[in-house]
Amino acid sequence: MRTTNHKLFFQDARNMEQVEDQSIDLIVTSPPYPMIAMWDEQFFCMDPAIKSNIDCGDYNSAFEAMHLILDGVWHELWRVMKEGAFACINIGDATRTINNKFQLFANHARIQRKFFELKFDTLPFILWRKQTNAPNKFMGSGMLPAGAYVTLEHEYILIFRKGNKRAFKTAESKLRRMQSGYFWEERNTWFSDLWDFKGVRQDTNNKELRNRSAAFPFILPFRLINMYSLIGDKVLDPFMGTGTTLLAAMAAGRNSVGYDLDESFARALQAQAMNNLADMQKVNADRIKNHLAFIQTCKAGNKELKYYNSYFGFPVMTAQEKELQLVFARQVEKGENHIFRTSYFDDRFVKSISPENLSPDRFDSEGALYISPAARDLIPQ
Repeated sequence: MRTTNHKLFFQDARNMEQVEDQSIDLIVTSPPYPMIAMWDEQFFCMDPAIKSNIDCGDYNSAFEAMHLILDGVWHELWRVMKEGAFACINIGDATRTINNKFQLFANHARIQRKFFELKFDTLPFILWRKQTNAPNKFMGSGMLPAGAYVTLEHEYILIFRKGNKRAFKTAESKLRRMQSGYFWEERNTWFSDLWDFKGVRQDTNNKELRNRSAAFPFILPFRLINMYSLIGDKVLDPFMGTGTTLLAAMAAGRNSVGYDLDESFARALQAQAMNNLADMQKVNADRIKNHLAFIQTCKAGNKELKYYNSYFGFPVMTAQEKELQLVFARQVEKGENHIFRTSYFDDRFVKSISPENLSPDRFDSEGALYISPAARDLIPQ
C-alpha cells in the first residue's frame, strides 16, 4: 500500500538542519507579512530593533529589517531545493498609516528582488483575488476626488525556479510524471494568472493561534502541489502554521516537511489531519466528478474526445492525460517526534468511482464505491 510521510519541526526555518541539501521538490508557503500589524510581534521577537523602528516612526527601516529575517529563509531554500524545483510564495502587500499618511509597502516586490539576487529564475506570478471587501466600500475621501485610494483585494503567488528545468531521464520518472498529470480543463483554470476565490479562517478554536497564522484556503496549496510536483515528491513549507500545505500534500500523495517556531501548532495540524480525512478524499473525487461533467458537456456539443485514460477508462482530451492517476487518502496516523504517515486506497477503490456515488460516506467496508450506470456509459467496453 502506498504511503507518504509528513514531518514537523518547531524551530527557526533559517536553519533547516534536518533537511538534506537538494532534497526538496517544491516549496509552497505563506510567510508572515512584513508591516501587517498582526505579525508585528513575531518580527519583534526575532529582532527587537524592529519595535524601536516602529515606535519612532521609521517604518522604512522596520520594513527592511523584517525582510532581512525572511531573507535568511530564502537563502536556506536555495540549499535544500533540487535543481529544477519550484518555490511558490503567497504574500500580500501591506498598507499602513504613518503619522496620518497612508502608505503601501510592496512585500511582493521586495521578495522578488531577493530571489533574483539568489539566482532563482523569476516566473510569471498569480494574482489571488480574495474578495475580502464589499463592493460598496471605499477608502480615503469617499466621493470627493484627489484623496481616495483603491481597495487592496488581492495577494500574490510568486513563482520561482531553481536552475534549469527539471529533467525526466529514466523510464520510471517519465511514467510518474504522466501519472501525476492533471485534466485538460483543469490546466486551463489552474494556469491562469488570476485566481478568484475567498480566503478562509483557520480551522482552530484557539483564537491566539488564528492570530499568529497566515490563512490560505486548502485549494491554493493543493493546486500548486499538483501543478509543480509529482506523486511521491517532497514538499516543504518553512512557515507551516496550522499545516494547510501539509494537508494538501497528504491529499495529493506527496511527502512533506513543515517548519514553524510555535509548537502549539502541532495539535492544530493533528486535529485537522484526523478530522478532515473526508475532505482530503473529496477534493480528488470532485476532480473526477467535474471531469465526468466535462465529458457530458462535450457529448452534448457533439465534440468527440479521441483519447481514453488507461487507469479510469473514461475519455480525456489529450494523449498526455492517458496515464493520469489520482490518489485517495485512507488513513492518517501520528507517530513519534511529530511525524504523520498517510496511507491510500488501492486501485480497485479508485477505479470504481462514479458520478452519483462521489461521497466519502458511501465507502463500503473494503473502501470501494459502486459504479453507477451513468458512469458505466462513459467507459468503453
